[in-house]
Amino acid sequence: MEQAIEVAVKRAVTTMRDNLGQPLTIDDMARSAMFSKFHFTRVFQRVTGISPGRFLSALRLQHAQQLLVSTPLRIADISQRVGYNSVGTFSTRFSRSVGMSPTEYRLQSGFALQIVAETDESTASPTGGRVQCRIRMPQDDQPRLIFAGLFSERIPQGRPVRCAVLADPEHLELDDVPAGTWYLLAQSVPGSCSHPDGYQAKVNESVSVASLGPITVAPRSVVRSELEFNSAGLLDPPVLLALMDVRKLAMEIVAQRTQAPVALAAGATGPLLSGGGW
Repeated sequence: MEQAIEVAVKRAVTTMRDNLGQPLTIDDMARSAMFSKFHFTRVFQRVTGISPGRFLSALRLQHAQQLLVSTPLRIADISQRVGYNSVGTFSTRFSRSVGMSPTEYRLQSGFALQIVAETDESTASPTGGRVQCRIRMPQDDQPRLIFAGLFSERIPQGRPVRCAVLADPEHLELDDVPAGTWYLLAQSVPGSCSHPDGYQAKVNESVSVASLGPITVAPRSVVRSELEFNSAGLLDPPVLLALMDVRKLAMEIVAQRTQAPVALAAGATGPLLSGGGW
Protein backbone atom coordinates (compact mmCIF):
# COMPACT_ATOMS: atom_id res chain seq x y z
CA MET A 1 0.00 0.00 0.00
CA GLU A 2 2.77 2.44 0.94
CA GLN A 3 4.58 1.69 -2.32
CA ALA A 4 1.41 2.42 -4.29
CA ILE A 5 1.01 5.73 -2.46
CA GLU A 6 4.62 6.70 -3.21
CA VAL A 7 4.14 5.87 -6.90
CA ALA A 8 1.00 8.04 -6.95
CA VAL A 9 2.83 10.96 -5.32
CA LYS A 10 5.65 10.59 -7.85
CA ARG A 11 3.08 10.88 -10.64
CA ALA A 12 1.88 14.12 -9.11
CA VAL A 13 5.43 15.48 -8.82
CA THR A 14 6.08 14.57 -12.46
CA THR A 15 2.91 16.47 -13.40
CA MET A 16 4.23 19.48 -11.48
CA ARG A 17 7.60 19.34 -13.23
CA ASP A 18 5.93 19.07 -16.64
CA ASN A 19 3.70 22.09 -16.02
CA LEU A 20 5.86 24.61 -14.16
CA GLY A 21 4.73 27.47 -16.37
CA GLN A 22 1.04 26.59 -16.32
CA PRO A 23 -1.68 27.15 -13.73
CA LEU A 24 -1.94 23.96 -11.71
CA THR A 25 -4.54 23.35 -9.01
CA ILE A 26 -4.73 20.80 -6.23
CA ASP A 27 -7.51 19.14 -8.24
CA ASP A 28 -5.14 18.76 -11.23
CA MET A 29 -2.44 17.20 -9.05
CA ALA A 30 -4.91 14.91 -7.29
CA ARG A 31 -6.21 13.66 -10.64
CA SER A 32 -2.68 12.78 -11.77
CA ALA A 33 -2.23 10.80 -8.54
CA MET A 34 -5.72 9.28 -8.98
CA PHE A 35 -6.79 10.31 -5.48
CA SER A 36 -9.50 12.57 -4.14
CA LYS A 37 -8.31 16.09 -3.43
CA PHE A 38 -8.47 15.72 0.34
CA HIS A 39 -6.84 12.28 0.46
CA PHE A 40 -4.13 13.44 -1.96
CA THR A 41 -3.19 16.44 0.19
CA ARG A 42 -2.83 14.24 3.28
CA VAL A 43 -0.72 11.53 1.65
CA PHE A 44 1.46 14.04 -0.23
CA GLN A 45 2.29 15.81 3.03
CA ARG A 46 3.04 12.48 4.71
CA VAL A 47 5.37 11.29 1.93
CA THR A 48 7.28 14.53 1.23
CA GLY A 49 6.92 16.42 4.49
CA ILE A 50 5.35 19.51 2.90
CA SER A 51 2.09 20.43 1.18
CA PRO A 52 1.60 20.01 -2.60
CA GLY A 53 1.38 23.78 -3.05
CA ARG A 54 4.67 24.39 -1.23
CA PHE A 55 6.36 21.64 -3.21
CA LEU A 56 5.16 23.11 -6.51
CA SER A 57 6.30 26.58 -5.51
CA ALA A 58 9.75 25.21 -4.62
CA LEU A 59 10.01 23.40 -7.97
CA ARG A 60 9.15 26.62 -9.81
CA LEU A 61 11.80 28.60 -7.96
CA GLN A 62 14.35 25.83 -8.49
CA HIS A 63 13.69 25.95 -12.25
CA ALA A 64 14.05 29.72 -12.14
CA GLN A 65 17.46 29.25 -10.50
CA GLN A 66 18.50 26.99 -13.37
CA LEU A 67 17.29 29.44 -16.01
CA LEU A 68 19.05 32.37 -14.35
CA VAL A 69 22.47 30.74 -14.59
CA SER A 70 22.06 28.84 -17.87
CA THR A 71 20.19 31.30 -20.14
CA PRO A 72 20.28 35.02 -21.01
CA LEU A 73 16.51 35.29 -20.55
CA ARG A 74 15.22 38.43 -18.89
CA ILE A 75 14.00 38.02 -15.33
CA ALA A 76 10.48 39.00 -16.41
CA ASP A 77 10.50 36.22 -19.02
CA ILE A 78 11.82 33.70 -16.49
CA SER A 79 9.10 34.61 -14.02
CA GLN A 80 6.47 33.85 -16.65
CA ARG A 81 8.14 30.56 -17.60
CA VAL A 82 7.85 29.35 -14.03
CA GLY A 83 4.23 30.34 -13.58
CA TYR A 84 4.32 33.88 -12.16
CA ASN A 85 2.17 36.62 -13.68
CA SER A 86 3.89 39.32 -11.62
CA VAL A 87 7.66 39.77 -11.78
CA GLY A 88 7.45 41.67 -8.49
CA THR A 89 5.84 38.71 -6.71
CA PHE A 90 8.36 36.36 -8.28
CA SER A 91 11.32 38.49 -7.18
CA THR A 92 10.01 38.81 -3.62
CA ARG A 93 9.44 35.07 -3.21
CA PHE A 94 12.74 34.22 -4.89
CA SER A 95 14.68 36.57 -2.60
CA ARG A 96 12.98 35.29 0.53
CA SER A 97 13.56 31.63 -0.37
CA VAL A 98 17.01 31.76 -1.96
CA GLY A 99 18.63 34.44 0.17
CA MET A 100 19.41 36.84 -2.68
CA SER A 101 17.54 38.55 -5.50
CA PRO A 102 17.28 36.99 -8.97
CA THR A 103 19.72 39.62 -10.28
CA GLU A 104 22.27 38.88 -7.54
CA TYR A 105 21.84 35.14 -8.06
CA ARG A 106 22.67 35.50 -11.75
CA LEU A 107 25.66 37.77 -11.10
CA GLN A 108 27.07 35.30 -8.57
CA SER A 109 26.48 32.34 -10.93
CA GLY A 110 24.13 30.80 -8.40
CA PHE A 111 26.49 30.89 -5.43
CA ALA A 112 26.24 32.84 -2.19
CA LEU A 113 29.25 34.79 -0.99
CA GLN A 114 28.42 33.62 2.53
CA ILE A 115 25.61 31.96 4.43
CA VAL A 116 24.77 33.92 7.55
CA ALA A 117 22.81 32.30 10.35
CA GLU A 118 20.16 34.26 12.19
CA THR A 119 21.73 36.30 15.00
CA ASP A 120 18.98 38.66 16.06
CA GLU A 121 17.48 38.87 19.55
CA SER A 122 14.82 36.29 18.71
CA THR A 123 17.44 33.57 18.20
CA ALA A 124 20.27 34.61 20.54
CA SER A 125 20.00 32.77 23.84
CA PRO A 126 22.48 32.11 26.66
CA THR A 127 20.45 29.00 27.47
CA GLY A 128 20.55 27.55 23.98
CA GLY A 129 20.63 23.83 23.36
CA ARG A 130 22.95 21.69 21.31
CA VAL A 131 22.35 19.35 18.36
CA GLN A 132 24.85 16.54 17.78
CA CYS A 133 24.67 14.09 14.90
CA ARG A 134 26.76 11.17 13.77
CA ILE A 135 26.95 11.39 9.98
CA ARG A 136 26.36 8.30 7.90
CA MET A 137 27.39 8.35 4.23
CA PRO A 138 27.13 5.50 1.67
CA GLN A 139 30.09 3.15 2.12
CA ASP A 140 31.34 3.70 -1.41
CA ASP A 141 30.98 7.46 -1.16
CA GLN A 142 33.80 9.88 -2.00
CA PRO A 143 35.13 12.60 0.34
CA ARG A 144 32.67 15.44 0.51
CA LEU A 145 31.97 18.91 1.73
CA ILE A 146 28.68 19.21 3.57
CA PHE A 147 26.46 22.18 4.33
CA ALA A 148 24.09 21.58 7.24
CA GLY A 149 21.57 24.01 8.65
CA LEU A 150 18.64 24.20 11.06
CA PHE A 151 15.50 25.62 9.50
CA SER A 152 12.00 26.32 10.75
CA GLU A 153 10.45 24.46 7.80
CA ARG A 154 11.03 21.27 5.85
CA ILE A 155 12.34 23.17 2.80
CA PRO A 156 15.87 24.59 3.21
CA GLN A 157 15.14 28.18 2.26
CA GLY A 158 15.90 31.56 3.75
CA ARG A 159 18.45 31.99 6.53
CA PRO A 160 19.10 29.01 8.82
CA VAL A 161 18.91 29.55 12.55
CA ARG A 162 22.26 27.74 12.88
CA CYS A 163 24.53 26.26 10.22
CA ALA A 164 27.91 24.67 9.56
CA VAL A 165 30.15 23.71 6.66
CA LEU A 166 31.92 20.42 7.24
CA ALA A 167 35.02 19.05 5.53
CA ASP A 168 35.22 15.22 5.36
CA PRO A 169 33.10 14.96 8.51
CA GLU A 170 32.00 12.15 10.75
CA HIS A 171 30.09 14.29 13.22
CA LEU A 172 28.07 17.49 13.26
CA GLU A 173 27.61 19.73 16.26
CA LEU A 174 25.54 22.90 16.37
CA ASP A 175 25.75 24.98 19.56
CA ASP A 176 23.58 27.69 21.08
CA VAL A 177 20.47 26.43 19.28
CA PRO A 178 17.39 28.43 20.32
CA ALA A 179 14.60 26.52 22.03
CA GLY A 180 11.97 25.47 19.52
CA THR A 181 11.16 22.97 16.81
CA TRP A 182 13.56 22.77 13.88
CA TYR A 183 14.40 20.74 10.80
CA LEU A 184 18.01 19.75 10.20
CA LEU A 185 18.66 19.76 6.45
CA ALA A 186 21.98 18.99 4.79
CA GLN A 187 23.45 18.78 1.30
CA SER A 188 26.79 17.31 0.27
CA VAL A 189 28.97 17.69 -2.81
CA PRO A 190 31.61 15.08 -3.73
CA GLY A 191 35.27 15.92 -4.13
CA SER A 192 38.66 15.66 -2.52
CA CYS A 193 40.58 18.18 -0.41
CA SER A 194 43.76 16.07 -0.66
CA HIS A 195 44.38 16.86 -4.33
CA PRO A 196 47.62 18.85 -4.77
CA ASP A 197 45.72 21.59 -6.56
CA GLY A 198 43.03 21.74 -3.91
CA TYR A 199 39.45 20.57 -3.97
CA GLN A 200 38.45 18.83 -7.18
CA ALA A 201 34.67 18.84 -7.42
CA LYS A 202 33.07 16.03 -9.38
CA VAL A 203 30.37 18.18 -10.87
CA ASN A 204 28.71 15.36 -12.83
CA GLU A 205 27.96 13.36 -9.70
CA SER A 206 24.60 13.70 -8.02
CA VAL A 207 24.20 15.67 -4.85
CA SER A 208 23.41 13.76 -1.65
CA VAL A 209 20.88 15.05 0.85
CA ALA A 210 19.88 14.28 4.41
CA SER A 211 17.14 15.51 6.70
CA LEU A 212 16.10 15.10 10.29
CA GLY A 213 13.10 16.42 12.07
CA PRO A 214 11.10 17.85 13.44
CA ILE A 215 13.67 18.26 16.24
CA THR A 216 12.49 19.75 19.52
CA VAL A 217 15.26 21.62 21.34
CA ALA A 218 14.74 22.65 24.95
CA PRO A 219 16.90 25.18 26.83
CA ARG A 220 20.33 23.75 27.72
CA SER A 221 19.35 20.39 26.22
CA VAL A 222 21.46 18.12 24.01
CA VAL A 223 19.77 16.36 21.11
CA ARG A 224 21.70 13.40 19.68
CA SER A 225 20.81 11.53 16.52
CA GLU A 226 22.15 10.16 13.23
CA LEU A 227 22.11 12.02 9.92
CA GLU A 228 22.02 9.62 6.98
CA PHE A 229 22.77 10.83 3.45
CA ASN A 230 21.25 9.44 0.27
CA SER A 231 21.15 10.55 -3.34
CA ALA A 232 18.55 13.26 -3.92
CA GLY A 233 15.33 11.69 -5.17
CA LEU A 234 12.20 12.81 -6.96
CA LEU A 235 10.31 13.25 -3.68
CA ASP A 236 12.96 15.32 -1.89
CA PRO A 237 11.93 18.99 -1.65
CA PRO A 238 14.30 21.18 -3.70
CA VAL A 239 17.14 22.98 -1.94
CA LEU A 240 16.41 26.65 -2.67
CA LEU A 241 18.95 28.31 -0.40
CA ALA A 242 21.88 29.59 -2.46
CA LEU A 243 24.89 27.68 -1.16
CA MET A 244 28.50 28.75 -1.29
CA ASP A 245 30.76 27.56 -4.10
CA VAL A 246 32.22 24.58 -2.28
CA ARG A 247 35.10 24.40 -4.72
CA LYS A 248 36.29 27.86 -3.67
CA LEU A 249 35.45 27.12 -0.07
CA ALA A 250 37.57 23.97 -0.10
CA MET A 251 40.51 25.88 -1.51
CA GLU A 252 40.23 28.08 1.59
CA ILE A 253 40.07 24.94 3.74
CA VAL A 254 43.26 23.62 2.14
CA ALA A 255 44.96 26.97 2.81
CA GLN A 256 43.75 26.94 6.41
CA ARG A 257 45.06 23.41 6.92
CA THR A 258 48.55 24.47 5.92
CA GLN A 259 48.45 27.11 8.65
CA ALA A 260 46.39 25.36 11.35
CA PRO A 261 45.97 21.65 10.65
CA VAL A 262 43.85 20.93 13.72
CA ALA A 263 41.27 23.69 14.00
CA LEU A 264 39.67 25.25 10.95
CA ALA A 265 38.49 28.81 11.31
CA ALA A 266 34.87 29.65 12.00
CA GLY A 267 33.34 32.43 9.96
CA ALA A 268 30.06 34.16 9.24
CA THR A 269 28.81 30.94 7.66
CA GLY A 270 28.88 29.10 10.97
CA PRO A 271 31.38 26.52 12.26
CA LEU A 272 33.80 25.06 9.73
CA LEU A 273 34.77 21.64 11.01
CA SER A 274 36.95 18.75 9.90
CA GLY A 275 35.14 15.97 11.73
CA GLY A 276 36.24 14.25 14.90
CA GLY A 277 34.45 13.36 18.11
CA TRP A 278 32.02 15.33 20.20
